[in-house]
Formats: sequence, structure tokens, C-alpha cells
Amino acid sequence: MAEREHVILGVWDGHDSGAALLRAGEILFAANEERFSRKKLDVEFPARSIREALKFAGLAPSEISVVAISTSDFAKTLTRVLPALKRRYYLIRRRKVEPSPFNRFSKRAKYVLTEFGPGALSRKASSAAVGRELRRLGFEHPRLVWVGHHDAHAAAAVATSRFSRGLVLSLDGIGDGLSGLIGTFDGALVKILQTYSGKNSLGLFFEHVTNLLNMRELEDEGKVMALASFGYPVPDEENPLLSWFEVDGLAIRARHHSWTMHARLARTLYLYPAEQFAYMAQRVLEVTILQLVENACRATGMSDVVYAGGVASNIKVNMLLKNSPAVKNLYVFPHMGDGGLALGAALRAGQTLANVSRYPLPDLFLGPSYSSAEVERAIKTSGLPHEKVERIEDRVAELIRDGRIVLWFRGRMEYGPRALGHRSILARADSVAIKDRLNVYLKKRVWYQPFCPTMLAEDAAEMLEDYNGVDNPFMTVGYKIKDIYADRLAAVINADHSCRPQILSDESSSFGRLLQKVKELTGHGVVLNTSMNKHGESIINNPDEALALLAGSRFEYLAIENFLVGKG
Repeated sequence: MAEREHVILGVWDGHDSGAALLRAGEILFAANEERFSRKKLDVEFPARSIREALKFAGLAPSEISVVAISTSDFAKTLTRVLPALKRRYYLIRRRKVEPSPFNRFSKRAKYVLTEFGPGALSRKASSAAVGRELRRLGFEHPRLVWVGHHDAHAAAAVATSRFSRGLVLSLDGIGDGLSGLIGTFDGALVKILQTYSGKNSLGLFFEHVTNLLNMRELEDEGKVMALASFGYPVPDEENPLLSWFEVDGLAIRARHHSWTMHARLARTLYLYPAEQFAYMAQRVLEVTILQLVENACRATGMSDVVYAGGVASNIKVNMLLKNSPAVKNLYVFPHMGDGGLALGAALRAGQTLANVSRYPLPDLFLGPSYSSAEVERAIKTSGLPHEKVERIEDRVAELIRDGRIVLWFRGRMEYGPRALGHRSILARADSVAIKDRLNVYLKKRVWYQPFCPTMLAEDAAEMLEDYNGVDNPFMTVGYKIKDIYADRLAAVINADHSCRPQILSDESSSFGRLLQKVKELTGHGVVLNTSMNKHGESIINNPDEALALLAGSRFEYLAIENFLVGKG
């Protein structure tokens, strides 16, 4: 029984639902439902993810002793009891239905209802609804452990960091009636110093900005950040939005309530070009969060900071935190948004029930993998020309040097929003023409949103202004490039010469060997690295999907394990 108590299933059944599995201090599996359902940012109960987790670990439902789940506020409970509500809102949020008075009412109601925190009644109703779903999957008497929304975010950052003590920050839109917390941690013990209400939500502020710029909230905030780079830099004292948030010690106070803020933002946008508006909104996050963290560092004497929650996806803010004199080390949990709640809930349960304070996270390759036989069978079924290549990294590096775009599929699927070298599309980092070709024919990103580079640590030290010797293997922090390398990185930088690099020092992996070969051929171990998917779809999971993507695109090559597949 002692061993069973170390087997914990984490579940999240809201925006970007998913599952995670822990055993004896190890993260065995973590994935999101979108990868199996092919519905981007799926909101359904993660039945497929749970089945895949159990299949990977060779476990039956009866061998899971604890199911950890997050968020039992009124709004979330309502969608568990009446799942048609979240399905409808999913279509509204992703702009899959026409605008209407009812849809506008639904949005307003969402922002009002999410401010109600959890209570005994909502917890009981949520437990009953989740229990029914689990029993459909063969869990006869599931033991549910509830973890607060921001407790799960915080636990994910604390448990997977390399720090024994420090500051922990969670900032999100809203969950369990709160938009964030800040505190200290020592081992697994978190002491909350301040929580933030929905009224004072930086996440909801940026959601409104995203929506008003005709983008999808909870999905396109990165586009707003990229667009901000094209705005004329308004001095902070002339930015009308900066006064909307005040930082007092560790407190954040918003001048306007959430929905009132939406209307006031709409009036402000009317007076400014879109890129100017994006710039001003981005500065609100940068100024407010930097001041908050620096205040906390001074107040506590802590300088190691761990960070999670949806707002933590803003790599420009993270760049400022990384470069702050008050912050010695910054760790951003790589699946920072709600998609990371299943793992966060499981990690918190592991800390409290299994007494394991740290769960190493050396990489994010936590999804399914496919055998050589499965890969070869899929290739033969596709009918596409192919060959087995002994040193496939060398061949792909030559193709990249020659200006080809290559789909790259290796090992276990990545966990989280970024392709990190297992489900990637790779190309030269210096060719704007190749970047445009990739955009037009497959990715369909907006013109101002750059792709990202993957680079060897030795090249990061040479090419980045603010590289501090710490790898960035999960693409969670922004950097500035040196001006002399602007042409060399033309396809992967923003207008302000910032980028979101994946920085690798391990050259022993297949991806590392590929970068080393690119360096031999071109002078630098740098490639354009973007996720293997079409616009509006989730990152692909299995060999059949990778082959279908190749067949349906204008690109010519897929490197899948040790096979190079072409199109004749």
C-alpha cells in the first residue's frame, strides 16, 4: 500500500485540459487533451489523456490511489455540471460562431461568475461531476484531492525548480476567485504573503486588450506582445494605462473593475493605433510585475524567483525579471498556463501526501512515443518515398543549409505549448524568404509575430546581449541579440531585436548533434524552430499525423526517427 500511495494522477478539465502521472518522486507522463482530440486548447474532460497516461505507465485505474484536481469555484463547477456551457463558450472564445447579443452576454457573465470563489457546495458538486467521469474510465472509488488554482500553479513552479528556497509568484486571469499570489517557499512549504483578487487581475486586463485588438483571448496574447514591438515608445509618464494599476509593497490595486476596464480600454483604443495600444498595454505588465517582484525581493531578502500562471507566458516581462539586479535566478514553469494545472495539482499532492518536495524536470518529453515498427508501418502505409539514414542529423543539417524546410519528429511528444526538438519544423535562421514561405504555406502567423530560434549555448554566449550563462531549454524567457547578428538571425527576431530562444548546452541528444552539424556547415549552431502543426491546430502527436502534414503541405522532407521521407 505504501508504494500505491506514491501513484498520483493529476487531472485538469477546463481550458487546455490534460492529465499527468507521478510515481515515487518521478514525473512519468504529462500531456494535454488537444494532442489526442485534435481540438486546440480542448476543454473536454481529459479522458484520452488519462487513458494514454495509464497505457504509458502500464497501470490500471485501480492502481491509482489519488486523483489530484484543481479549481472548484462556482463558474468551473457550473461547467462540470452543465458541460454544454463550456462547449458553447469554447466556440465563442475561439470565434467559431457569429457574434450575437447572447454571446456578448455569455462573455460578460463569464467575467462576473469567475470572481466567486469555491465553497463547500461547489466543491461537493464538482467532486460528484468529476467522480462520474472517472468511473466511466474504470475508476471504481477514486480518491479525489482538491488543489487550489494558484496553489497548483505555484506547486508546479516550486516542485520542478532547482531552488531549495525563494520567492514564488503566480499570476493568471482568474481561478478559484483569485488572479494570483506571491509568497516564499522553503522546500515544499509555501508561505503566501499576498493574494490578488479578480478585480486586480493583470491577466484579465491583458485578456481584454487581446480581445479588443480582434484576437482570441487565452490564445493570442503572444501576438499582442509581438505587435507591441512595432509601437512608438511612449514615455511611461505619458502612458494613460499605467495609472490603472498601482503596486503598494506586495499589493496590486486596479483602478477599474474587470468589465468596466473592458469598456474603458475600448475608448482608449479608439484614440490610438493598434500597435501603440499594444505597446502601452505591454508596458503595464512590464512596469507592474517588475516593481512587484523587486519589492518582494527587498522585503524578503530572497533573490531566487519561480513563476507560473498564464501571465508568465509573457517573455518580455520575463526578460526584465531575468535582467533585474534584484533577481539572482529566475525559473518559469514551462507549461505556465492552465494547461499545466493537471501536473501542478499532482505535484502539490505529491508534496503533501507522498512527502516529496522536488520532482526533477530535465526535459519536457513526457508524452507518448512510437516504436520503430509503428513508424515504419505508418511510412509504408503513406506510400511516400523514404529511406533509412544512418546519421540523419547530418543529412537534415545539409538540407537546412541548402534552404530546405524540414519536419523533424523524434521520441516522446513534448509537454506544453512549445516544440522543443521532438515535434518541430526546422529551417535556416537567417532567411526572411524562408520564414515568409513557411508562414504563407503552413503556419499563417501574423506578419509581426516572429518565429523562434534554437541555438547552442556557445552561440548564445556570442550572439545574445544579455545571456547569463543559464540555459533556456524550454523557451520561457526573452533575450536581446547583439546588433551585429541581426542579419544572421533575421528570421527569428522581433523588430526590437528580441527573441525567445531555446538554448541548449547538451550536444549529445539527436537535436544537439543536429545543431552541432549546422554549426560546422554554416558557422553557428542556430536554426529556426517552430511547432509541427498547421495554423489553428495543436502540435502533432503521432507518425500518421506527421506524414499527413507533410503530404498536405508544400514542403518536401520529414525526418521521422531514422527515416527521411520525401515527396518524390
